[in-house]
Parts: sequence; structure tokens; C-alpha cells
Amino acid sequence: MTEGPEAVADPYGLQERLVDFVTALRTKGIMVGTGETVDAADAITRLGLDERSILREGLAGTLTRKHSQRGTFDEVFDIYFPPRVGRPRSAEQVPDDFGVETLRDMLVETLAAADLDALGELAEIAVDRFGEIGGDPPGWSAKQTLDRVEPQSLLARAMGVRGDDGAVIELGGVSPRDQVRELIGQFRGRVDDEARRRTSETRGRERMVLTAVQAQTEHVDFLSANAEQFDEMRRGVRPLARRLATRLAVKRRRTFRNTIDIRRTMRKSMSTGGTPIDLVFAKPHPSRPDLVLLCDVSSSVSGFSGFTMLLVQAMKNQFKKIKVYAFVNAMAEVTELISVDGDEDGEGLHARIVEQARVHRGTSSSDYGAAFADFVARDLESIGPRSSVLILGDARTNYRDPGLDDVREIAARSKRTFWLNPEPEKTWGTGDSAAFDYADVVEMRECRSIEQLGEFVSRLLPAG
Repeated sequence: MTEGPEAVADPYGLQERLVDFVTALRTKGIMVGTGETVDAADAITRLGLDERSILREGLAGTLTRKHSQRGTFDEVFDIYFPPRVGRPRSAEQVPDDFGVETLRDMLVETLAAADLDALGELAEIAVDRFGEIGGDPPGWSAKQTLDRVEPQSLLARAMGVRGDDGAVIELGGVSPRDQVRELIGQFRGRVDDEARRRTSETRGRERMVLTAVQAQTEHVDFLSANAEQFDEMRRGVRPLARRLATRLAVKRRRTFRNTIDIRRTMRKSMSTGGTPIDLVFAKPHPSRPDLVLLCDVSSSVSGFSGFTMLLVQAMKNQFKKIKVYAFVNAMAEVTELISVDGDEDGEGLHARIVEQARVHRGTSSSDYGAAFADFVARDLESIGPRSSVLILGDARTNYRDPGLDDVREIAARSKRTFWLNPEPEKTWGTGDSAAFDYADVVEMRECRSIEQLGEFVSRLLPAG
């Protein structure tokens, strides 16, 4: 099956398409400037439209700056530069009585033969026959298609056709079963691409970008992220920690640079009659601050708190001492539970904390006042004059006492105290939120995504 962008004769002109494509990338957090747009237009002119894969790589090279942007770029590219328009020819050629069991039988044979072209055609047929959803205009659903076809249930049948399930695998090789699993994954991906392509034609490209293209991981809202997105976030903890550590190191050097050594300057001024003509600067000795985290690990914000705990643990060399406390309605130290052998990415962190630390009494609902009272009574000495304190939570107290006096005591002992709230600021103070009450005591910051968390760590967190 040859892939090529839509015909140039399409009344939707190429210039307009490129401008709309760039605009769509910006809505998904890929900042494309005028210079990059001009470069992209030049790339289209030089590369032509005959080979879609080459065009994709050329535009990716001019419009993206980071590897993390590539997934979002590809999804938007597929919407604005689809491989074809209209109903696919493969779907037009199947009879009217073509049923799901017939498709499943064909899919088994295709998986066994590892025929990628046929796999793509079956994905087109599956979406066309089993994925259409109502509405005006209509759309096509990848989920509905996959629920009907159930390709994941065909593994055993495909292996039976292949007949090599017990084959000897060379060291470093891939088993036949894993090969079929990979093909099933490719089928699912092609179904998703086809459903997005068909729907964007009927419901509009802009709408599809807003509703069907996932945001980049760094822009995903902590409170709305799904399990797959959190897995991707955790995998990116250590690279993010390295970048932020570099920024903090630069910040420290700048903070402690150009400090005048008064004693040495006055001593040197004796040769000029006591006039300090030549200034002597002190050697920089940037110090590392202590960091204390107080983390709400109730289910509503556990993902945000867990990611932040992992990030701080990965940056531990940037701090002289780190202590981490978790709470639901009781406070417990969990520093040793954050990073354990064989779990560097923090999978199961929340479950481990809830099972092994005394973070709640009886009920599992949040009680900030009781948790802060616990901390002040038992662990207040962990905060010193060089400590920065980060409180992580949505400040929703379930209408209980917020414990403002205890928060004041915590803030009074520390060098600086911040509260990072994963809820949007427009929701603060609504319902049982005591966010504005806490904000009168400590500095509260909206922190809804990795991007905002990284900005806080690198720009606002004290350097020493």
C-alpha cells in the first residue's frame, strides 16, 4: 500500500494546511516560531509530496526540538497530512455481509504470516465496518472497533497456525509469541490511526487535535493522567532530575558569585593608601539546602505526590539532607520507602506507603489539621533554619479543621515554606478547599504538570 499525502488538487491549499498544522502543534505545547515555519515550507518544497515518510521526517526535523515532542508531532501530522482521503478501497471491496468473525479469521492468518500490508488493510476494514458511531456528522471509534474485534484474544489461534511456539530461541532473539504480540500491537495502532483519520475528515481537524491528540507528558495534568501516562512520567524522572540538577547548580554558582571579600580587599588597599581600588572577591562556596516534604498521599492526589517524591529522591545530591513525610490523616516518615531495590521507577510506591507507613487512622479521607498536628508534635525538629519545606496537596480538608496554627509553626521554623497545589487556581476555595486560608500563611503555587513542577524546582526553590 503506497502512502502519499492528499492530492495537491485538494482545494485545501498546501500553505493553509501548513499554517493550520503549525497552529495545531502550538495548541499541544510544541512552540513553533516563524523561522521554523519558513524552514518547514522550504522542506516541503525540497522534499516534495511523493514520499509521505520522508516528508514526515523533514517536517519533524524543522518543527520539533525535543525527542519528547515526537509522539505528539506524529499524531498531529497524521491528521493534517493523512495517507489518503475518504473511504479506503479495501473497505469498499468487502461484501455487505462481511462479519466480525470473518475479519477475526482473516486477522489470525495475517498475524501468522506477519503480512504488514494486509494488517493495515484489515485495520481499515475493521474501522469502516465496526467502528462507526452516531452523531452529525458521524465519527469512528478505535475503542468500539477493538472491543468488537478483540485482537488480543487471537494470540493462541495465530500461534497454532504458525506452529512454532516451542521453537528454540537464540540468545538475544525474540520468541515467536512475542513477535505475534508485537503485530497485534501494530494492528491496534493502525486501527487508532484510521479511526482518527476518518473522524477528522467529518468532524474537522481542529476538533480532532483538541480531543484525540494526547498532550506531551510534560503538559499532562497530574489529576487527569491515566495509568499509562503516569508510567511514562515515572520513566522520565531521572532524565528530568539531571536537567533540573544542572539548572540548580548554575543557579547556585550565580548566587554566590561576585561576593566581595571585605578583609582581603581592605588588606590589599593598604598599598593604595587605604583606598580599595582593586576588589577581591570571595571564592564561591555554595551550600546545599535541607529539604523536607510533607505529602498528601490520599487517592485524589497520590499520583502528583508520588511523582514529586520520586523526582526529589532522584535529585538527592542537590540537597544536604532530604526527609519525606506522607499523610492522609496521620503523618509518617517515608524517606526510606521512596526508592527500594528493583523499583527505581517507583512502581507501586503509593501502595507501599499505605501498607507500610501509618498515614491514616481508621478512615481513609484526608484530614490536614490532624496530620499537621502529628508532625508538629513528633517531627518538628526535622526542620531547621536552613530547611526548605514543600507541602504537596490539594488543600481539601473535608470540612475539618485545617490546622493553620500548626502550619504557621512549621513555616516559622523553616527558611522558606511552599505549598504546591495540583488543582487549577480557579478551583481554590471552592467546596471544602482551604487553599486560600493556607495561602495566607505560606506561599502557594499551582503545580498541575511536570512543566510547572520543573519550573518551580529550577527557578523558585532556594539555591542554598
